[in-house]
Amino acid sequence: MSSSPSPSARVGRLAVVAVGLCWLAVLFDGLDMFIYGSVLPHMLAEKALGLTPDKAGDLGSYATFGMLVGALTAGTVADRIGRRKLMVACVALFSLASALCAMAGSVAVFGLGRTLAGIGLGGLLPTAISMVSDYAPRGRGALTIGMLMTAHHAGGILSAYVALWVVEPLGWRAAFWFCVLPLLFVPVLVRFLPESLSFLVAKGRTDQARALAGRYEVELPAAPAEKQAAGDRWNALANLFRGGEWTQTLLYWLASFGGLLLVYGVATWLPTLMRSEGYNLGSALTFVVLFNLGGIVGMLVAGRASDRFGAPRISAIWFALTAAGVFLLSVHMPLALTFTVVFLTGVFLNSAQTMIYATVSIGSRPENRATAVGWTSGMGRFGAVFGPWLGGQLLAANNGDWGFTAFALAGLSSMVFIGIAALRGSKRTASTGSGQELVGAH
Repeated sequence: MSSSPSPSARVGRLAVVAVGLCWLAVLFDGLDMFIYGSVLPHMLAEKALGLTPDKAGDLGSYATFGMLVGALTAGTVADRIGRRKLMVACVALFSLASALCAMAGSVAVFGLGRTLAGIGLGGLLPTAISMVSDYAPRGRGALTIGMLMTAHHAGGILSAYVALWVVEPLGWRAAFWFCVLPLLFVPVLVRFLPESLSFLVAKGRTDQARALAGRYEVELPAAPAEKQAAGDRWNALANLFRGGEWTQTLLYWLASFGGLLLVYGVATWLPTLMRSEGYNLGSALTFVVLFNLGGIVGMLVAGRASDRFGAPRISAIWFALTAAGVFLLSVHMPLALTFTVVFLTGVFLNSAQTMIYATVSIGSRPENRATAVGWTSGMGRFGAVFGPWLGGQLLAANNGDWGFTAFALAGLSSMVFIGIAALRGSKRTASTGSGQELVGAH
């Protein structure tokens, strides 16, 4: 009897390589995204680059604006050069941008570095989600995407430890030099990451796609229908506003705006706001770790809860619990209780936004679903830009306590908007019986 591994075991390990490389890329994405918030208390304390709270809020918004640009252009660029090359380019871009931040001698140069990093960060995540969708084991696409999203929060945890272990002895610039290290990962991606099967099929490279699909034991994507014309794409967008659909569309967009305002506002300002409440830097960074651990747990349980109770209902409840948790952080509680509240807030906040997308997907007609989800995500990105700026303005006015209150109100607004949208769309949801899918939250 042969002792060689079975074909399914061999290709299973090969599929792990493809998905695992995407997971590591998203880990570095999360590290670069969260590092600014983790080192910000130290930069403000030493007035690095002449930084003030209002300027710090502007800088936080530069990165999220870059993410908006990156996310909106990723699809077009990927269609031209391929998802594999785009992933490599994004990792290289945000790594080199971190070097620019580390060398910056002024706020303007630092802001340019954060904006360029944001473009790379915004382009990487949707591309990685598309890649793992191609190489996920059969029947486990949603679970694989959920696992991929845990890497983003693992990067947030890593950023807190980098700030704790590197910044104190070496200064804030060392943290950004640390974020250049993913550049060493680029040759690994070039050597081992396979191209997207969907891209190969769309480009007519079916022989290559068939060989990769056979090697990784995944299904070959169906060949796309005739390429959608620009007029058809605009018609799909117009369908979101025809008849009574405009109300539903605006509710989804407003819910996404509030959700991403909350996600990125808290991600940027949590350590600084906690220090303003009297906690020391070590405790403030521990909050970042707990917040992102909660995000990992939340991503793993969100899909199961939505499958049982419905994504719209869970989204509204999750935002209400998030708002309560964020508001409680403005109250000075015993440290153990504060740790618990931060962890639970991370559980609910980081998966509440995911379930907005699931709700939109469920409530949309199949032919318009991609457009509806894409534009809901895009409109939400404006909230991601606004959140860090808002936190900076409140701190600059010595209203740090109002920072938690403002973010809590954003959570309540998303709860109301998604709740109303879900009630309005309940009849259509019941008639279509659409399935639910866990998709990337950020």
